[in-house]
Amino acid sequence: MHAAFQNKSILFCTFVQTNPMFKRSFTYLTAVLFLISLASFSQGKQTEVIILHTNDMHSKIDNMAKLAYLADSLRKLHPFVFLVSAGDNFTGNPVVDMIPEKGYPMIDLMNRCKFMVSAMGNHEFDMGQESLHKRFKQATFPFICCNLDASGAVMGKINPYLVIGTKPGDSIAFLGLIQLDDNGLPSAHPANMKDVKFVNGLSKAREYTFLKKKYGVLIALSHLGVDDDIRLADSVPQFDLIIGGHSHTLISPPKVKNGVMIVQAGSNMKYVGKTTLKIQNGKVTDRQDEVIQFSSLNKEDQDARNAIDRFNNNQEFSRIVGVAERPLEGENELGCLMTDALTSQLKVDFAFQNRGGIRVSSLSQGDITLKDIYKLDPFNNQVVIFSMRSEEIKSLICYGYLHEKGIDLQVSGMTYRVTDDGRGGCAKVEMFDKSGKPLDPATEYAVAMNNYMAYTYKFDHQDPGTLTTLTTADAMIRYLGLVGKINYSGVIRATVVK
Repeated sequence: MHAAFQNKSILFCTFVQTNPMFKRSFTYLTAVLFLISLASFSQGKQTEVIILHTNDMHSKIDNMAKLAYLADSLRKLHPFVFLVSAGDNFTGNPVVDMIPEKGYPMIDLMNRCKFMVSAMGNHEFDMGQESLHKRFKQATFPFICCNLDASGAVMGKINPYLVIGTKPGDSIAFLGLIQLDDNGLPSAHPANMKDVKFVNGLSKAREYTFLKKKYGVLIALSHLGVDDDIRLADSVPQFDLIIGGHSHTLISPPKVKNGVMIVQAGSNMKYVGKTTLKIQNGKVTDRQDEVIQFSSLNKEDQDARNAIDRFNNNQEFSRIVGVAERPLEGENELGCLMTDALTSQLKVDFAFQNRGGIRVSSLSQGDITLKDIYKLDPFNNQVVIFSMRSEEIKSLICYGYLHEKGIDLQVSGMTYRVTDDGRGGCAKVEMFDKSGKPLDPATEYAVAMNNYMAYTYKFDHQDPGTLTTLTTADAMIRYLGLVGKINYSGVIRATVVK
C-alpha cells in the first residue's frame, strides 16, 4: 500500500500483488489523515480524473522539462492527475542509452515528472536485464505487465496491474500488456529476455476482467500497437480506456471501438495525451482525450531542465567520424551506408540491414558525429556471418518482405528485385551481383547481418552462422574513418515489381 499527498488531497495506490520494492508503511498519523481526507468526499459525487499519457518516448529527454511543468501545473488545479507511460521509454538517444549507467537519465527524469506507472515495452529489454533491474530499483513508480512472467529471471518479478484509488467507491485499475512477434517474444534481442516467459496479451487480458467488477474503472496500458488495441477492445469490452503504444500512432481524435476509447500520443516525445475521465459511483460517466504538442508549450520545470542539460553535456558524442557530402534521406540511403560498412570491414560478399534497425529518417549534410551514428543504430548488435546459397538468401529476403509488408532488407554487394504476388508475398526474387549478373545457385556466399536478424528472422540456412565481436555501429565508425566522405544520394538497391 502506497500513500502520497497531492495538492492537499491524498492519492492512494495499491499493489494487489506484493512487491517489496514499492511497499511503504503508514504511520498512525498518516493513516488518520488519510481516513479524514476520504471522509470529506460524499458518496455519489462525481470525480474528475486527468491522465497524462506518453508512449514510445525512446530516450528523447529534451521535452521532459515541459512535461514536468505541465504535470505540476495541472496538479495545482486538479486533485487527481496521473502521469503514465505505455512503454518503450528507452532506446533512441545515446546520452541515455550509450553510457555506463544505461537508461538512468530517463528514469531520473521520469521520477522528476512524478510518473505513476509504466507499461513494459519491447525496448525496455534493450539494455539487458541487469541494467533494467537497476532502473526498476531507481524508479519511484512501478512497471507493469500481465503477459510476462519474470519471476525466475534476473530482471525480477513484474506485477500485472496497479490499482489507484481516488475516493471511496472510485478506483482505477491499470493493466499492462506487451507485444509479441511471431516467435512469441517481444521485438528485442532474445538474449536479453533469458528466463522471461511470455503469453499472448489478447488472451491473457481476459483473465483480468474481474478488475472491472472489483474496482469499477479498468484501463489498459498497452504496448501492443494500434491494430491489436482494436482487437483488444473487441475481445475485452470491459476496458474503459486503452492507452496504447508500440505502433507510434498519433490518434486524434480518439478512436472508440466496441464502446472502448483508444488513445495514443505518437512517439519520441513530440506529444503528450491528456485524457479526462469523470467517474461516479465507480463508473465512467464521461471521457475526453486531447493531444498536446510539446512545441506549443513554452514553460519548463527548471530543475528538470538543469538535469537535461547535464545529461546532454557529453562531449564524447560530439566527435566527428565522417562527412556527408549530401544529406542521406530515407531507408534506402541510410541502409546502404550501414551495409556497406559491413562488407567493407568484414570482407564479406553481401550484407543485409533490417528496416526496423534504422532508427532515424535522415542524416544531414556535413559532419557526422558519434551521436549521429548511435542515433541511427542504437542497439549495440553484433554481426553474424553466414555461408549461404542464393536460394537461402531469397528465403531471407522474402521473410523480411512478408514481415514488413514491403521491402525490409537493405543490402550491400548486390541488388535485388521482388515481384509481389498481389497478396503481399514474394512471387519471385531476382538477385544480381555488382556486375549485373544473376547470382550463381551453386556458389556459397559470405553474408553478414546483425544478430537480431540472425536469431529472430526465419530463413533457410545450413550454416549456423559465426558471431563476430564487431557491432554494426562500430563497423560504421570504422568505415567512415576509412572513406572519410560519403554520398548516397539516390542510391536504391532493392525494388518491387507489382
